[in-house]
Amino acid sequence: MTTGAPEILRSVGLLADGPVVWGRPLGSRTGGIFVVELPEPKPSAPIELTLVGKWLERVPDLRLDGEHPTSKALAARLAAFWLPSTTVLYVGATDGSIGGRVEAIRNTVLGDRRPHSGGHWLHTLRGLERARIWWAPTDAAEEYEDAILDAFAATIPAAERAALPDTKLVLPFANLRNATGQRKATGLANSLIPDEVGRPVAARRVVEVPPGDAEGAGGLPPSRAAGGTVRRGPRPATTAASPRPAPAPARSASAPPASRAAAEPTWVSADGIARLRAEHEQLVKVRRPEVIARIKAAKELGDLKENADYTAAREEQSFLEGRIASIEATLRTAQVIEVRVDEDRATLGSTVAVEDPDGLPATYTIVGSTEADPATGRISNVSPVGKALMGARAGDEVTVAAPRGSVRYRVVAIT
Repeated sequence: MTTGAPEILRSVGLLADGPVVWGRPLGSRTGGIFVVELPEPKPSAPIELTLVGKWLERVPDLRLDGEHPTSKALAARLAAFWLPSTTVLYVGATDGSIGGRVEAIRNTVLGDRRPHSGGHWLHTLRGLERARIWWAPTDAAEEYEDAILDAFAATIPAAERAALPDTKLVLPFANLRNATGQRKATGLANSLIPDEVGRPVAARRVVEVPPGDAEGAGGLPPSRAAGGTVRRGPRPATTAASPRPAPAPARSASAPPASRAAAEPTWVSADGIARLRAEHEQLVKVRRPEVIARIKAAKELGDLKENADYTAAREEQSFLEGRIASIEATLRTAQVIEVRVDEDRATLGSTVAVEDPDGLPATYTIVGSTEADPATGRISNVSPVGKALMGARAGDEVTVAAPRGSVRYRVVAIT
């Protein structure tokens, strides 16, 4: 027996409004939950191969299992996540306008990030114009999204679950992550056009204030902050005879942005990487299952909106997933610091002994920003002291630009 959107919404205590056919305006302007579903279940995914091909043309950096896929290979991977027993395609949540969010999703071209890329797999389907949208207003959208996705997963037969590429995280076809940020293992990467770096805007006004004074610190309007002087540069003349700059040539939709920069490496010591990997394993294999069990137990206590145990567990899960994502991002770009003891210049990994003008000694170890701990003398290579010491030799004097003025150090030894 098929469980549709209204039944799933009611199962968590929400009253379903709708439906509205896909493409027609949805009148709700409050926050809440919405569900996109087909009129009836389909035994196989109605994926339109030409839409997938246009997606690949628009996003040439898209990768499937690390390689550039063909249209058929990508369509086959999407179809592997189809659930024949359900009509539900996507569950969404927003604290803003439900109608506005649905409209943003509908108007987003496959591969684009904006207006909103949530549920972008929907745009690979033919017959989407027959889909329906149900919704329920609530001021606890994230909590109910979590509960609805769990309720949805419980309706999927064991045989269908076992056939999925990712059997651990069962979500509607177009949901790629759950409410806490866990992503289902699709094998896809770079499936959206990367954000372009904005063009820098030339300065039109220069405000000079004494060192250490913030704008408006004296309670004056910004134009007179701290008694500073305002200098206005000459505006470029605009006359009828002045030729307009030629418009920039249109960039092909399939061409990657020229300004895309490669990810910069994150410098970490070998011990630091070992610690990060150990922490990641502890968080994923021990802490994450514990928090999930707490959330499941808290849900059984009743109303999610007034459930303090559930709220606390969800907050802990949010911090946990954020830390896991941060560690994974660091490990993806991590470069091991190689200490060259035969060199006499301070570099990453060097321990530098210094003296201030009063002869007071101090010892610093220069590390990457992820391992910095000033309380123990481990300073980042991008900190003021770290920058000043990088490249210094024993006997050199370096100047550190501090908020309260410059400080000079003499380098005593480098190890």
